[in-house]
Amino acid sequence: MNKTAIVTGASSGIGYATAKLFAREGANVIVTARRSEMLNALVAEIEEAGGRATAVAGDVRDEALAHALVKTAADRFGGLDIAFNNAGTNGEMGPTQDISLAGWNETLATNLTAAFLGAKYQIPAMLDRGGGSLIFTSTFVGYTAGMPGVAAYAASKAGLIGLTQSLATEFGPKGIRVNALLPGGTDTPMAEAWVSTPEAKAFVEGLHALKRRARPEEIARSVLYLASDASSFTTGTALLVDGGVSINRT
Repeated sequence: MNKTAIVTGASSGIGYATAKLFAREGANVIVTARRSEMLNALVAEIEEAGGRATAVAGDVRDEALAHALVKTAADRFGGLDIAFNNAGTNGEMGPTQDISLAGWNETLATNLTAAFLGAKYQIPAMLDRGGGSLIFTSTFVGYTAGMPGVAAYAASKAGLIGLTQSLATEFGPKGIRVNALLPGGTDTPMAEAWVSTPEAKAFVEGLHALKRRARPEEIARSVLYLASDASSFTTGTALLVDGGVSINRT
């Protein structure tokens, strides 16, 4: 690949798997999350396998972190080509009338505003390179299916699709592709809130046409597609990688 990529939410799950895959494919990787010890372990794994990575711990809701990540890409590797804005939260869940304003605001800040802040600094760096690929992690929830009790989560993730489309049209003429990735149920620590019992796990798996959840590595391969030249004519899309949950009725 021989490119430089930022991956947010890289300490576990989809972000972790994607950072490792990017590095195996030859990319320089800047990883971020709040848990510095887990980031450092990830960087060590990548470097032991012959890859190149650096960690910048922080909270994606902090604009200073967005700037620091791009600066690190420039200072350490000479620029930025790819950004996978993946960090997110389930947020406060439950009956909508019981969701607090603070919970609503925190969910939107983490899932939507942080992605905007990332793009705000990533796009100028990509323009300096003559183009790039910007990817957001959205979801099928609030796009192809509604689910009760997740109003803040659904609204914030649906907002990412609008952001994707706007940025794709604004910066497509300048060589930047922008896409949203919409995973189905994936076996990650964050997803445990949805499948906290064997019965819940079986129910969620049954919603999918493939009758299982994805492994993070499977989702990472679709991120790689959007990041690479294999998707050179793909922009503004909401790419479903959802195991058929959006169309399944069985």
